[in-house]
Amino acid sequence: MSERRDRWVAWVTTWAAYGTYYTGRKGFSVAKSTLHDSLGVSTQVLGFIDTAYLVAYSVGQFGSGYLGDRIGARRLVSFGMLLSAACCLAFGASSAAGLFVLFFLINGFAQSTGWPGTTRAMAEWTTLDNRGTVMAFWATCYQVGGIVATAMAAFLLGRFGWRWAFFGPALGLVIVAAAVFLLLKPGPSRTRSADASHSPTSDDIAQRRAAQREMLRHPLLWCYGASYFCIKFIRYALLFWLPFFLAKARGFGEEQAGYVSTSFEIGGIVGVVLIGIASDRVRRFSRSLLAAAALVALACAVVLFTQLEATSTWSNVLGLALIGGALFGPDALLSGAAAQDAGGRHAAAMATGFVNGMGSVGAVLQGLLVPWMSERYGWSSLFSVFVGLALLAALFLLPTLRTRAAEKA
Repeated sequence: MSERRDRWVAWVTTWAAYGTYYTGRKGFSVAKSTLHDSLGVSTQVLGFIDTAYLVAYSVGQFGSGYLGDRIGARRLVSFGMLLSAACCLAFGASSAAGLFVLFFLINGFAQSTGWPGTTRAMAEWTTLDNRGTVMAFWATCYQVGGIVATAMAAFLLGRFGWRWAFFGPALGLVIVAAAVFLLLKPGPSRTRSADASHSPTSDDIAQRRAAQREMLRHPLLWCYGASYFCIKFIRYALLFWLPFFLAKARGFGEEQAGYVSTSFEIGGIVGVVLIGIASDRVRRFSRSLLAAAALVALACAVVLFTQLEATSTWSNVLGLALIGGALFGPDALLSGAAAQDAGGRHAAAMATGFVNGMGSVGAVLQGLLVPWMSERYGWSSLFSVFVGLALLAALFLLPTLRTRAAEKA
Protein backbone atom coordinates (compact mmCIF):
# COMPACT_ATOMS: atom_id res chain seq x y z
CA MET A 1 0.00 0.00 0.00
CA SER A 2 2.84 2.34 0.86
CA GLU A 3 4.56 1.66 -2.47
CA ARG A 4 1.35 2.34 -4.38
CA ARG A 5 0.91 5.63 -2.56
CA ASP A 6 4.52 6.62 -3.22
CA ARG A 7 4.07 5.77 -6.91
CA TRP A 8 1.09 8.11 -7.24
CA VAL A 9 2.89 10.81 -5.28
CA ALA A 10 5.86 10.49 -7.64
CA TRP A 11 3.67 10.64 -10.74
CA VAL A 12 1.67 13.63 -9.54
CA THR A 13 4.63 15.52 -8.10
CA THR A 14 6.82 15.16 -11.18
CA TRP A 15 3.86 15.99 -13.45
CA ALA A 16 3.26 19.20 -11.54
CA ALA A 17 6.98 19.95 -11.43
CA TYR A 18 7.61 19.74 -15.16
CA GLY A 19 4.43 21.65 -15.91
CA THR A 20 5.60 24.38 -13.55
CA TYR A 21 8.97 24.57 -15.28
CA TYR A 22 7.08 25.99 -18.26
CA THR A 23 5.93 29.00 -16.28
CA GLY A 24 9.59 29.90 -15.96
CA ARG A 25 10.11 30.03 -19.72
CA LYS A 26 6.79 30.99 -21.37
CA GLY A 27 6.56 34.49 -19.88
CA PHE A 28 9.19 35.70 -22.33
CA SER A 29 7.32 34.50 -25.43
CA VAL A 30 4.14 36.26 -24.28
CA ALA A 31 6.00 39.46 -23.34
CA LYS A 32 8.03 39.67 -26.56
CA SER A 33 5.67 42.01 -28.37
CA THR A 34 5.52 44.33 -25.33
CA LEU A 35 9.30 44.31 -24.91
CA HIS A 36 9.60 45.10 -28.63
CA ASP A 37 7.11 47.98 -28.58
CA SER A 38 7.60 49.44 -25.08
CA LEU A 39 11.32 48.97 -24.43
CA GLY A 40 12.49 49.05 -28.04
CA VAL A 41 14.04 45.58 -27.96
CA SER A 42 14.56 44.63 -31.62
CA THR A 43 13.38 41.40 -33.20
CA GLN A 44 17.01 40.34 -33.64
CA VAL A 45 17.75 40.87 -29.95
CA LEU A 46 14.60 38.98 -28.98
CA GLY A 47 15.83 36.11 -31.13
CA PHE A 48 19.28 36.34 -29.53
CA ILE A 49 17.76 36.07 -26.04
CA ASP A 50 15.97 32.91 -27.21
CA THR A 51 19.24 31.60 -28.61
CA ALA A 52 21.21 32.27 -25.42
CA TYR A 53 18.57 30.45 -23.42
CA LEU A 54 18.45 27.50 -25.79
CA VAL A 55 22.23 27.09 -26.06
CA ALA A 56 22.40 26.86 -22.27
CA TYR A 57 19.39 24.55 -22.25
CA SER A 58 20.92 22.27 -24.88
CA VAL A 59 24.31 22.01 -23.17
CA GLY A 60 22.65 21.63 -19.80
CA GLN A 61 20.58 18.65 -20.96
CA PHE A 62 23.69 16.48 -21.32
CA GLY A 63 25.05 17.49 -17.93
CA SER A 64 21.67 17.18 -16.23
CA GLY A 65 21.20 13.70 -17.69
CA TYR A 66 24.47 12.58 -16.12
CA LEU A 67 23.63 14.24 -12.79
CA GLY A 68 20.14 12.79 -12.76
CA ASP A 69 21.51 9.25 -12.78
CA ARG A 70 24.15 10.16 -10.20
CA ILE A 71 22.47 12.36 -7.57
CA GLY A 72 18.84 11.42 -8.15
CA ALA A 73 15.75 13.20 -9.39
CA ARG A 74 14.71 14.84 -6.14
CA ARG A 75 17.80 16.99 -5.73
CA LEU A 76 18.25 17.76 -9.41
CA VAL A 77 14.68 18.95 -9.94
CA SER A 78 14.20 20.91 -6.71
CA PHE A 79 17.49 22.79 -7.00
CA GLY A 80 16.94 23.46 -10.70
CA MET A 81 13.50 24.95 -10.04
CA LEU A 82 14.84 27.26 -7.35
CA LEU A 83 17.53 28.56 -9.69
CA SER A 84 14.94 29.15 -12.41
CA ALA A 85 12.78 31.09 -9.94
CA ALA A 86 15.72 33.36 -9.10
CA CYS A 87 16.32 34.01 -12.83
CA CYS A 88 12.67 34.92 -13.39
CA LEU A 89 12.75 37.42 -10.55
CA ALA A 90 15.94 38.98 -11.90
CA PHE A 91 14.60 39.14 -15.48
CA GLY A 92 11.37 40.83 -14.37
CA ALA A 93 13.28 43.39 -12.35
CA SER A 94 15.54 44.34 -15.29
CA SER A 95 15.11 46.72 -18.21
CA ALA A 96 18.34 46.34 -20.20
CA ALA A 97 18.69 43.92 -23.11
CA GLY A 98 22.10 42.76 -21.87
CA LEU A 99 20.65 41.70 -18.53
CA PHE A 100 17.77 39.96 -20.29
CA VAL A 101 20.32 37.87 -22.18
CA LEU A 102 22.33 37.07 -19.04
CA PHE A 103 19.41 36.01 -16.86
CA PHE A 104 17.73 33.98 -19.57
CA LEU A 105 21.05 32.27 -20.30
CA ILE A 106 21.32 31.16 -16.67
CA ASN A 107 17.65 30.21 -16.76
CA GLY A 108 18.44 27.87 -19.65
CA PHE A 109 20.83 25.87 -17.46
CA ALA A 110 18.27 25.83 -14.65
CA GLN A 111 15.46 24.71 -16.94
CA SER A 112 17.61 21.92 -18.40
CA THR A 113 17.31 20.00 -15.13
CA GLY A 114 13.60 19.46 -15.68
CA TRP A 115 13.20 16.77 -18.32
CA PRO A 116 16.13 14.48 -17.35
CA GLY A 117 15.20 14.79 -13.68
CA THR A 118 11.47 14.15 -13.93
CA THR A 119 11.79 11.37 -16.52
CA ARG A 120 14.47 9.75 -14.34
CA ALA A 121 11.90 9.63 -11.55
CA MET A 122 9.22 8.27 -13.88
CA ALA A 123 11.55 5.56 -15.19
CA GLU A 124 11.93 4.38 -11.61
CA TRP A 125 8.15 4.15 -11.16
CA THR A 126 7.16 2.52 -14.51
CA THR A 127 7.84 -0.75 -16.35
CA LEU A 128 8.43 -1.59 -20.00
CA ASP A 129 4.84 -2.88 -20.31
CA ASN A 130 3.05 0.18 -18.90
CA ARG A 131 5.53 2.93 -19.72
CA GLY A 132 3.92 4.08 -22.98
CA THR A 133 0.48 4.54 -21.43
CA VAL A 134 1.69 6.01 -18.15
CA MET A 135 4.08 8.38 -19.89
CA ALA A 136 1.33 9.38 -22.34
CA PHE A 137 -0.82 10.75 -19.55
CA TRP A 138 2.18 12.02 -17.60
CA ALA A 139 3.63 13.79 -20.65
CA THR A 140 0.55 16.00 -20.81
CA CYS A 141 2.45 17.97 -18.16
CA TYR A 142 4.22 20.04 -20.75
CA GLN A 143 1.10 20.72 -22.80
CA VAL A 144 -0.98 21.61 -19.74
CA GLY A 145 2.00 23.43 -18.28
CA GLY A 146 2.47 25.38 -21.49
CA ILE A 147 -1.23 26.27 -21.67
CA VAL A 148 -1.41 27.40 -18.06
CA ALA A 149 1.92 29.22 -18.30
CA THR A 150 0.89 31.09 -21.45
CA ALA A 151 -2.57 31.95 -20.15
CA MET A 152 -1.17 33.03 -16.79
CA ALA A 153 1.52 35.17 -18.41
CA ALA A 154 -1.05 36.76 -20.75
CA PHE A 155 -3.35 37.50 -17.79
CA LEU A 156 -0.57 38.94 -15.62
CA LEU A 157 0.76 41.00 -18.52
CA GLY A 158 -2.66 42.41 -19.34
CA ARG A 159 -3.58 43.09 -15.70
CA PHE A 160 -0.32 44.11 -14.03
CA GLY A 161 2.25 44.69 -16.78
CA TRP A 162 4.94 42.55 -18.38
CA ARG A 163 7.15 42.28 -15.28
CA TRP A 164 4.51 40.21 -13.49
CA ALA A 165 4.68 37.66 -16.31
CA PHE A 166 7.98 36.76 -14.61
CA PHE A 167 7.32 37.54 -10.94
CA GLY A 168 4.23 35.32 -10.74
CA PRO A 169 5.93 32.20 -12.14
CA ALA A 170 8.88 32.64 -9.77
CA LEU A 171 6.59 32.18 -6.77
CA GLY A 172 5.05 29.04 -8.28
CA LEU A 173 8.47 27.54 -8.98
CA VAL A 174 9.54 27.99 -5.37
CA ILE A 175 6.39 26.32 -4.01
CA VAL A 176 6.61 23.29 -6.31
CA ALA A 177 10.36 22.92 -5.73
CA ALA A 178 9.67 22.58 -2.02
CA ALA A 179 7.01 19.92 -2.71
CA VAL A 180 9.44 17.90 -4.86
CA PHE A 181 12.17 18.04 -2.24
CA LEU A 182 9.84 16.94 0.55
CA LEU A 183 7.65 14.38 -1.22
CA LEU A 184 9.50 12.68 -4.09
CA LYS A 185 11.05 9.29 -3.30
CA PRO A 186 13.24 6.98 -5.44
CA GLY A 187 11.27 4.20 -7.13
CA PRO A 188 11.56 0.40 -6.87
CA SER A 189 13.40 0.01 -10.19
CA ARG A 190 16.17 2.45 -9.36
CA THR A 191 19.75 1.48 -8.74
CA ARG A 192 21.43 2.51 -5.52
CA SER A 193 22.00 6.24 -5.65
CA ALA A 194 22.53 9.35 -3.64
CA ASP A 195 18.80 9.36 -3.00
CA ALA A 196 19.09 6.14 -1.04
CA SER A 197 20.01 5.89 2.60
CA HIS A 198 23.41 4.44 1.75
CA SER A 199 26.25 5.36 -0.59
CA PRO A 200 26.57 3.58 -3.96
CA THR A 201 29.05 0.71 -4.08
CA SER A 202 31.81 0.35 -6.64
CA ASP A 203 29.67 -2.23 -8.48
CA ASP A 204 26.76 0.21 -8.63
CA ILE A 205 28.98 2.90 -10.09
CA ALA A 206 30.58 0.51 -12.59
CA GLN A 207 27.16 -0.71 -13.80
CA ARG A 208 25.90 2.83 -14.23
CA ARG A 209 28.98 3.96 -16.15
CA ALA A 210 28.91 0.88 -18.38
CA ALA A 211 25.25 1.47 -19.15
CA GLN A 212 25.93 5.12 -19.97
CA ARG A 213 28.80 4.22 -22.31
CA GLU A 214 26.66 1.60 -24.04
CA MET A 215 23.84 4.06 -24.39
CA LEU A 216 26.07 6.61 -26.13
CA ARG A 217 27.04 3.97 -28.73
CA HIS A 218 23.47 2.85 -29.32
CA PRO A 219 22.39 3.66 -32.96
CA LEU A 220 18.77 3.71 -31.85
CA LEU A 221 19.39 6.68 -29.60
CA TRP A 222 21.20 8.65 -32.32
CA CYS A 223 18.26 8.14 -34.68
CA TYR A 224 15.89 9.32 -31.99
CA GLY A 225 18.10 12.34 -31.40
CA ALA A 226 18.31 13.27 -35.10
CA SER A 227 14.54 13.02 -35.46
CA TYR A 228 14.02 15.00 -32.28
CA PHE A 229 16.33 17.71 -33.63
CA CYS A 230 13.77 18.40 -36.36
CA ILE A 231 10.78 18.04 -34.04
CA LYS A 232 12.13 20.43 -31.47
CA PHE A 233 13.05 23.03 -34.09
CA ILE A 234 9.38 23.15 -35.06
CA ARG A 235 8.03 22.97 -31.51
CA TYR A 236 10.17 25.75 -30.11
CA ALA A 237 9.66 27.98 -33.13
CA LEU A 238 5.93 27.74 -32.48
CA LEU A 239 6.16 27.92 -28.69
CA PHE A 240 8.41 30.98 -28.72
CA TRP A 241 6.93 32.86 -31.67
CA LEU A 242 3.24 31.98 -32.00
CA PRO A 243 1.93 34.92 -29.93
CA PHE A 244 4.26 37.26 -31.84
CA PHE A 245 3.23 35.74 -35.21
CA LEU A 246 -0.48 35.97 -34.43
CA ALA A 247 -0.13 39.59 -33.30
CA LYS A 248 2.11 40.82 -36.11
CA ALA A 249 1.10 38.67 -39.10
CA ARG A 250 -2.55 37.84 -38.41
CA GLY A 251 -3.77 40.96 -36.68
CA PHE A 252 -4.67 39.68 -33.21
CA GLY A 253 -4.31 41.81 -30.10
CA GLU A 254 -1.42 40.94 -27.82
CA GLU A 255 -3.53 39.39 -25.06
CA GLN A 256 -5.79 37.59 -27.54
CA ALA A 257 -2.76 36.24 -29.42
CA GLY A 258 -1.53 34.68 -26.18
CA TYR A 259 -4.85 32.94 -25.58
CA VAL A 260 -5.24 31.72 -29.18
CA SER A 261 -1.72 30.28 -29.17
CA THR A 262 -2.70 27.90 -26.34
CA SER A 263 -4.77 25.86 -28.83
CA PHE A 264 -1.45 24.47 -30.10
CA GLU A 265 -0.82 22.83 -26.74
CA ILE A 266 -4.44 21.86 -26.18
CA GLY A 267 -4.30 19.79 -29.36
CA GLY A 268 -0.99 18.41 -28.13
CA ILE A 269 -2.65 16.89 -25.07
CA VAL A 270 -4.89 14.73 -27.25
CA GLY A 271 -2.02 13.70 -29.51
CA VAL A 272 0.25 12.68 -26.65
CA VAL A 273 -2.37 10.54 -24.92
CA LEU A 274 -3.48 8.75 -28.10
CA ILE A 275 -0.01 7.87 -29.35
CA GLY A 276 1.22 6.82 -25.90
CA ILE A 277 -1.68 4.41 -25.34
CA ALA A 278 -1.27 3.05 -28.86
CA SER A 279 2.44 2.41 -28.27
CA ASP A 280 1.58 0.00 -25.43
CA ARG A 281 -1.53 -1.61 -26.87
CA VAL A 282 -0.59 -2.02 -30.53
CA ARG A 283 2.38 -4.24 -29.82
CA ARG A 284 3.07 -5.19 -33.42
CA PHE A 285 4.08 -1.60 -34.18
CA SER A 286 7.21 -0.09 -32.66
CA ARG A 287 7.10 3.28 -30.94
CA SER A 288 9.21 4.58 -33.84
CA LEU A 289 6.66 3.57 -36.46
CA LEU A 290 3.86 5.35 -34.63
CA ALA A 291 6.02 8.45 -34.27
CA ALA A 292 6.92 8.44 -37.98
CA ALA A 293 3.26 8.19 -39.00
CA ALA A 294 2.39 11.13 -36.74
CA LEU A 295 5.19 13.20 -38.28
CA VAL A 296 3.77 12.67 -41.78
CA ALA A 297 0.41 13.81 -40.38
CA LEU A 298 2.17 16.88 -38.96
CA ALA A 299 3.41 17.88 -42.41
CA CYS A 300 -0.15 17.65 -43.71
CA ALA A 301 -1.51 19.69 -40.78
CA VAL A 302 1.00 22.50 -41.39
CA VAL A 303 0.01 22.67 -45.07
CA LEU A 304 -3.67 22.85 -44.05
CA PHE A 305 -2.99 25.65 -41.56
CA THR A 306 -1.45 27.84 -44.25
CA GLN A 307 -4.65 27.48 -46.31
CA LEU A 308 -7.09 28.45 -43.55
CA GLU A 309 -8.57 31.93 -43.22
CA ALA A 310 -5.87 34.04 -41.59
CA THR A 311 -8.08 36.45 -39.61
CA SER A 312 -10.59 33.92 -38.28
CA THR A 313 -10.10 33.10 -34.62
CA TRP A 314 -11.63 29.64 -34.93
CA SER A 315 -9.67 28.78 -38.07
CA ASN A 316 -6.44 29.57 -36.26
CA VAL A 317 -7.53 27.67 -33.17
CA LEU A 318 -8.45 24.59 -35.21
CA GLY A 319 -5.33 24.67 -37.36
CA LEU A 320 -2.98 25.11 -34.41
CA ALA A 321 -4.75 22.34 -32.47
CA LEU A 322 -4.22 19.92 -35.36
CA ILE A 323 -0.56 20.87 -35.60
CA GLY A 324 -0.16 20.45 -31.85
CA GLY A 325 -1.78 17.02 -31.85
CA ALA A 326 0.46 15.72 -34.62
CA LEU A 327 3.62 17.29 -33.19
CA PHE A 328 3.44 16.65 -29.46
CA GLY A 329 2.61 12.95 -29.89
CA PRO A 330 5.94 11.90 -31.45
CA ASP A 331 7.72 14.56 -29.41
CA ALA A 332 6.65 12.99 -26.10
CA LEU A 333 7.07 9.42 -27.33
CA LEU A 334 10.66 9.80 -28.56
CA SER A 335 11.95 11.95 -25.71
CA GLY A 336 10.06 10.00 -23.04
CA ALA A 337 9.06 6.33 -23.22
CA ALA A 338 11.26 5.41 -26.21
CA ALA A 339 14.38 7.04 -24.77
CA GLN A 340 13.70 5.52 -21.34
CA ASP A 341 13.48 2.09 -22.97
CA ALA A 342 16.81 2.62 -24.70
CA GLY A 343 18.58 3.88 -21.56
CA GLY A 344 17.24 1.19 -19.25
CA ARG A 345 17.16 1.47 -15.49
CA HIS A 346 20.85 2.43 -15.18
CA ALA A 347 20.93 5.28 -17.72
CA ALA A 348 17.36 6.51 -18.18
CA ALA A 349 18.14 10.12 -17.26
CA MET A 350 21.19 10.22 -19.51
CA ALA A 351 19.22 8.74 -22.41
CA THR A 352 16.38 11.24 -22.12
CA GLY A 353 18.87 14.04 -21.57
CA PHE A 354 20.85 12.97 -24.64
CA VAL A 355 17.81 12.84 -26.95
CA ASN A 356 16.48 16.09 -25.55
CA GLY A 357 19.92 17.67 -25.81
CA MET A 358 20.20 16.80 -29.51
CA GLY A 359 16.71 18.14 -30.00
CA SER A 360 17.64 21.34 -28.23
CA VAL A 361 20.31 22.02 -30.86
CA GLY A 362 17.41 22.35 -33.29
CA ALA A 363 15.69 24.64 -30.82
CA VAL A 364 18.83 26.79 -30.72
CA LEU A 365 18.91 27.13 -34.51
CA GLN A 366 15.28 28.20 -34.68
CA GLY A 367 16.12 31.11 -32.40
CA LEU A 368 18.56 32.33 -35.06
CA LEU A 369 16.57 31.46 -38.17
CA VAL A 370 13.00 32.45 -37.24
CA PRO A 371 13.57 36.23 -36.90
CA TRP A 372 15.86 36.29 -39.96
CA MET A 373 13.54 34.29 -42.22
CA SER A 374 10.37 36.02 -41.06
CA GLU A 375 11.78 39.46 -41.85
CA ARG A 376 13.53 38.55 -45.09
CA TYR A 377 11.18 35.99 -46.65
CA GLY A 378 7.96 36.33 -44.65
CA TRP A 379 6.26 34.03 -42.19
CA SER A 380 4.89 31.74 -44.93
CA SER A 381 8.43 30.58 -45.72
CA LEU A 382 8.80 29.26 -42.19
CA PHE A 383 5.80 26.99 -42.53
CA SER A 384 7.33 25.48 -45.66
CA VAL A 385 10.44 24.75 -43.60
CA PHE A 386 8.26 23.09 -40.96
CA VAL A 387 6.78 20.76 -43.59
CA GLY A 388 10.23 19.71 -44.77
CA LEU A 389 11.52 19.18 -41.24
CA ALA A 390 8.52 17.03 -40.28
CA LEU A 391 9.14 14.72 -43.23
CA LEU A 392 12.89 14.64 -42.51
CA ALA A 393 12.18 13.68 -38.90
CA ALA A 394 10.10 10.75 -40.12
CA LEU A 395 12.93 9.64 -42.42
CA PHE A 396 15.44 9.63 -39.55
CA LEU A 397 13.27 7.04 -37.82
CA LEU A 398 13.29 4.56 -40.72
CA PRO A 399 16.29 2.52 -39.37
CA THR A 400 14.49 2.10 -36.04
CA LEU A 401 11.04 0.98 -37.19
CA ARG A 402 11.58 -2.70 -36.27
CA THR A 403 13.55 -2.31 -33.06
CA ARG A 404 10.83 -2.79 -30.46
CA ALA A 405 12.09 -6.20 -29.35
CA ALA A 406 15.55 -4.79 -28.70
CA GLU A 407 14.37 -2.10 -26.30
CA LYS A 408 15.68 -2.53 -22.76
CA ALA A 409 13.64 -2.77 -19.59
